[in-house]
Amino acid sequence: MPSAPLAEVPARSAAANYVGQTTTYSLPDVVCFAHLHWDFVWQRPQHLMSRFAQQGRVFYVEDAFYHDNDEVQPHIEIKERPHGLKVVVAHLPDRLRHDAPAADAAQQALLQQFFQEQNLTNYLFWYYTPMALGKSGGFAPSLTVYDCMDELANFKFAPPELREREQELFRKADLVFTGGHTLYEAKRQQHPDAHPFPSSIDKDHFGQARQPLPDPADQAGIAHPRIGFFGVVDERLDIELLGQLAEAHAEWQFVIIGPIVKIDPATLPQSSNIHYLGGKDYQELPTYLAGWDVATLLFADNESTRFISPTKTPEYLAAGRPVVSTPIRDVVRPYGELNLVQIAATADEFGQAIATALTQTQDADWRQRTDRYLATISWDQTWQQMVDLMQQRIEAK
Repeated sequence: MPSAPLAEVPARSAAANYVGQTTTYSLPDVVCFAHLHWDFVWQRPQHLMSRFAQQGRVFYVEDAFYHDNDEVQPHIEIKERPHGLKVVVAHLPDRLRHDAPAADAAQQALLQQFFQEQNLTNYLFWYYTPMALGKSGGFAPSLTVYDCMDELANFKFAPPELREREQELFRKADLVFTGGHTLYEAKRQQHPDAHPFPSSIDKDHFGQARQPLPDPADQAGIAHPRIGFFGVVDERLDIELLGQLAEAHAEWQFVIIGPIVKIDPATLPQSSNIHYLGGKDYQELPTYLAGWDVATLLFADNESTRFISPTKTPEYLAAGRPVVSTPIRDVVRPYGELNLVQIAATADEFGQAIATALTQTQDADWRQRTDRYLATISWDQTWQQMVDLMQQRIEAK
């Protein structure tokens, strides 16, 4: 069975103390341009935008949806989400699918009409993708923020013009936030007002996994020890390492949670002790984590992982799970250097680290040091620090 849970993390303490010292929220409406679907995987954009939505209007503009015919007229679909957040999706005919300038012009016209309908006159633009610049021209935001959560140009199937668009966004942006320190080091030379905001956590949510929870039906029949991973299963996952570990350690069961995208599922290693459970809702993750013995970051060493700062690192720790990771820079620093997460580069090293991690929940010193570190970070605190910077820039204009 899973090891004993860690000591309780003081819920929201650091964030609550920080928020109490700040000025009143006073920002314009937020229009966020994102390459990630709101309903795909709950990660950085959802954590931050849901907090903005509790304070004011938020419009989350996704990539356009292209129909398979030319009969549909360009139009906008609005999806209502919690706290009044509106997901905005442009629907376009097939003929615009391979005509980027025309597609951008159509979306820009739709957005201008939408802004009028929503009485959007005082607003800020928040970008997750530089590719959205094509459809967002002709507007006058009071502030432009680029939250650079990943080096998108290094990802599989990235548009070839992305790097050029990013340079244009740097020229437009008042503020640049980065998803980690490694990415900050790369971007701070390109913008004078860049700030690192590494991945954070909702401790209350993942802390649920520190208590016994009913095992989900698709995990209940899997034997222990369970070695888990959750996240998008794409080119960043080291499938060779996963296969080697499963072959070398038939006594362990590997639980892989997440949607498979951009890679052929047939290329994934198949073994009786590897269990692909598919994508799960964010709300369900603690119930799966509670049944794991060790959590892993099975990331490959390639261009797509060079700048990542995995949100799941502190989430695993908040859930009370020992963690083993490949040497991703933003995991090595700080988690590896603080000896909160074990770092392993080869299959042999990774297997040895998992064996050590299986006993780690009995280590009182590790438990205490982990909780002391987790008490210093939260999405509430990250959001508030961003808000303070944004308010300062608006007031200075």
